[in-house]
Amino acid sequence: MNDCLFFGYNYFPILLINKPYKITKPIQFKFENENENENENEKQIKQISSGYFGTIFLFENGKAIEYLNENDSNQNPEKIQIENIQKITVGDRSESILTKEGNVFAKGRYINPNNSKEFINISLLIEDKNDRIIEDIASGRYSIYLLTLNQNAYGIGSNQDGQIGFDSKTLSKTEKPILMMKNVSKIFSGIASTHVFLLNSNQELFGCGFNQYSQLGLGESREERKIQKLTQIQNIPKGKIIDIQCGEYHSIMLIENEDENQNQNQNPKRKLYSCGSWKYNGLDQNQNTYEFTEIESPLFENDEDILEISVGNSHTLILTSNSKLIGFGYNRYGQLGTGNTEEQLIPIQIELPKLRFNENISNYHISCGVSKSFLYYSPLSFSNLEEDLIKLFERKEFCDISFKTENGEIIEAHKLILKYRLNQNQNEIEKLQEIISNKSIKESNQIFEMIYSNRIINPKLYSEIKEIINSNEKIEETIKRIYLNENEKDFIIERKEKQYKFPKLILIMRSELYRGMFLSVINDTSNKVTDYSELSNKSFQLLEYWIYSNQIKNGIQITQEIIDEIKIGIDYFQLNQNKIQNLF
Repeated sequence: MNDCLFFGYNYFPILLINKPYKITKPIQFKFENENENENENEKQIKQISSGYFGTIFLFENGKAIEYLNENDSNQNPEKIQIENIQKITVGDRSESILTKEGNVFAKGRYINPNNSKEFINISLLIEDKNDRIIEDIASGRYSIYLLTLNQNAYGIGSNQDGQIGFDSKTLSKTEKPILMMKNVSKIFSGIASTHVFLLNSNQELFGCGFNQYSQLGLGESREERKIQKLTQIQNIPKGKIIDIQCGEYHSIMLIENEDENQNQNQNPKRKLYSCGSWKYNGLDQNQNTYEFTEIESPLFENDEDILEISVGNSHTLILTSNSKLIGFGYNRYGQLGTGNTEEQLIPIQIELPKLRFNENISNYHISCGVSKSFLYYSPLSFSNLEEDLIKLFERKEFCDISFKTENGEIIEAHKLILKYRLNQNQNEIEKLQEIISNKSIKESNQIFEMIYSNRIINPKLYSEIKEIINSNEKIEETIKRIYLNENEKDFIIERKEKQYKFPKLILIMRSELYRGMFLSVINDTSNKVTDYSELSNKSFQLLEYWIYSNQIKNGIQITQEIIDEIKIGIDYFQLNQNKIQNLF
């Protein structure tokens, strides 16, 4: 069901037949995925990203198509010849694709000047081989930003406005990723933005790049046109930074602010702040805003929450939990969906046709392009790991713990999954049981979905369980604890005369071989595998540790012989070879 709403500059004459080039009210936008053999979930839109010269649609099956705005009057889509895509970003003359394996493919005139239309693997261009697994990406104008698994931020492309954090006179551009900052938790930029923000693990915010309209929020004393060195942003609003969206002339920040006086059953209130050009920042102050300032409006009522924000080159959309779509900013092409082309200096609610799907609004997402906008349906989706956990949860033979709802219904679960997802305090499972005992079966299932998926699908329920859920930073530590706990291991791998015990959950997470074995519709009755005789004990122990920790054990001298043996083990386990090769 590839349905979404579209409004703004009509770049899709073949899809939107007999429609004007300015579509000022949201209309239904639909196209069919060519592969009819795929199930509905695989044909489902996962993400849309749109820039000046192209729009990419990513599907749940990890495949993507692209509509180009130039040199193609028929607007026929092109299949992107890259598999297992996790995320897409389209900027101005730059596009990047993040795969599930942690590789980034990019194209653009500043990325690959020899052939700007060809995708190249820019993650392999990082000099430090141990830093080539990419966790997140962002695209700006002429630039692309990478966040590695080791929490290091890199920039590649144009640096003409200092958007990579270096003096543009000495480094005007780079065709290789340049290390910008270490200890980074999030990166923020935008499709038309020549500025960037980096957030470190201490919630300290840094920025650099074009600042003529004060879009970096540095304060009245910093009015330089270019900020060519990463500079800490002072006086940022109190609270947790959820997102920052960068436009060409302004920036929007979403803050989750926990009030000490609020009821424990209330979810933390989210607020919007902006800085930059007065025409686009939503504050209606008739002057540029030097620091991040709260956007106040009657449209943001007390009983609703802000789910998502998106910024194009100069317009902003906001999606709320009360099914409101709110917008402000530039509107020459109707990209605000208000029915006219007048600019909106303050937030205004956008009238929507009746939503096609009778679903929670959190299953919808917004995406602002250059002079165009999308509201699309993309229900809760799981990564491969999350899908595997759900499948394992549904296999009753693996369930070893029960929870009772307020009406006495029983939900069965796998204790090891909960130990993986919850904090290590031994009382966390009891706390979860107490929460479930006061919930309906529907609410209880939503709680388990949030625990497994690590995604908020019900903010009010999430506020009740967030304190007992593991943060992402603790995941590998949890697996290491399971590695050390012999009582948690329930599957035996036997090689030569030695036995190794693994939890089935860990093998499902790490190995395609055992994922297929344990999650097959045919129950596996064997509890031993004996095909690892070619590995020495030392090599197998190193491989065992890596399966749990995703890293090589410290203090061990690694020889070429051991590396070769471990690669044999990788083939047996059917583990991802790209990741482990980057560890040596």
